[in-house]
Amino acid sequence: MREAVIVDAVRTPSGRGKPGGALSGVHPVDLHALVLRAIVDRTGVDPAALDDVVAGAVGQIGEQSGNTARWAVLAAGFPESVPAVTIDRQCGSSQQAIHFAAQGIQSGAYDLVIASGVESMSRVTIGSQTAGQDPYGPGIASRYPGGLVPQGISAELIAARWDLSREALDAFAAESHLRAASSWDDGRFEAEVVTVTTGDGRVVDRDETVRAGTSPDRLAQLPAAFEDTMWTERFPEIDWRITAGNASPLSDGASAVMLASAEAAERLGLRPRARVHSVAVAGDDPVTMLMGILPATRKVLERAGLGIDDIDAFEVNEAFAPVVLAWLAETGADAARVNVNGGATAIGHPLGASGARLMTTLIGVLEQTGGRFGLQTMCEAGGLANATIIERLD
Repeated sequence: MREAVIVDAVRTPSGRGKPGGALSGVHPVDLHALVLRAIVDRTGVDPAALDDVVAGAVGQIGEQSGNTARWAVLAAGFPESVPAVTIDRQCGSSQQAIHFAAQGIQSGAYDLVIASGVESMSRVTIGSQTAGQDPYGPGIASRYPGGLVPQGISAELIAARWDLSREALDAFAAESHLRAASSWDDGRFEAEVVTVTTGDGRVVDRDETVRAGTSPDRLAQLPAAFEDTMWTERFPEIDWRITAGNASPLSDGASAVMLASAEAAERLGLRPRARVHSVAVAGDDPVTMLMGILPATRKVLERAGLGIDDIDAFEVNEAFAPVVLAWLAETGADAARVNVNGGATAIGHPLGASGARLMTTLIGVLEQTGGRFGLQTMCEAGGLANATIIERLD
C-alpha cells in the first residue's frame, strides 16, 4: 500500500458565526477559495496537477449548496479540469475528507489531492438544512421511541453521567481560551493562519472568538443554555451545566490540507510534514451522540499498534467541555498533551471546516514540541466519530 503524506495545511482565522462577525461579509465559496488558493501558493504546486478536491460542509443549503466545493475550486482560479466533491459527516466532515484523500492515495486512485472544509454559520445558520423537516422518518421514531435530542442535551447527559461539575467545565473552558490567547501572543498560530481581507477592506488575521480575559469566575455568571421544561421532565438527572461559555461558539471559517503520495511529493519537490499513519471511524449511541470518540480512539490506536502514552499530542474537538473531560477520564490521556494551543471552545467550531482545522493545528503542535505521533478525534451528530493518527516527518 502506498504512503499518504501531508504536504501542508492552512486555515483562516475563526470569525463569530453571527451577522456582524469578522467573516460574515464573505461568501462561503470565496472563504473556501481563499484557503485553496493559499495552499497551492504556499507549496508552489500547479493546481492543474490536483486529482481532486474533497471538501466538507455541513449546512449544504443556500450559499453552501450545489456541491459548494466545485464552486470554491473555480473561484480560486483553478483550471476547470480540477474536480471537487462535497461530503457531510457532520462536524467531522473535513476530517473525513482527509481520510478519503489519504485512502485514495493509498489505493493508487490519487497522487495529489486537497482535503478541505468550510462553514459560514453566520450566513447558513445551524440546522437550516432540516428546518421544518423530519430528517429521521418513522423507522428511527420506532427504534428510538423516546426521541433523539439536540447536541446540547447530549452534552448535559455526558456531564451528568461522568459527574462533571459546572466548576470543572468552566475551568476547562477558561484554560482553552488562555492556551489559545498565549498561542497567538507567542506566534504559534502564524504559520497555519492565512489572513482574510473582506470586501469592505477589513483585515482579519486573528481568531475573533478567543477571549484572553476569560476566567472561571466570569464563566460562572452565564446561565444554562439548554434548560427547558420539556427536557427537565424527561431527564431529571440533568443539573443543567452547559452554557455558551463552556461550549464552542458559532463560527465562520475554512481550512485546507494538501496530501500526496510519497512518490508524487518527491517528484514535485515537496517536503512532507507528516504522514497519515492510521484512520478509523466509529458509530455509537445517537442519543448520547458525542461519545463516539471513545470507540473511535480505541479503534485507531489498535490499528496503529500504539498505546495512549505513545501519542505526543492530541486534538479532541471541544464541541462541549464535558466531551473532552469524559474522554480524558476514560482514556487516561495526559491533559497537558490535549489541545495544547487551545481548542474549539476558544478557537471556534466552523462545522465543516473543523476537521481540517484541527489537523492544521495538530501538525503545528508536533513541530513546535518535537513530538512524533499525533491523534485527532471529533464527535459528530448521529453518534459518529472520526479518529486519525499522524506521524511527524523531519
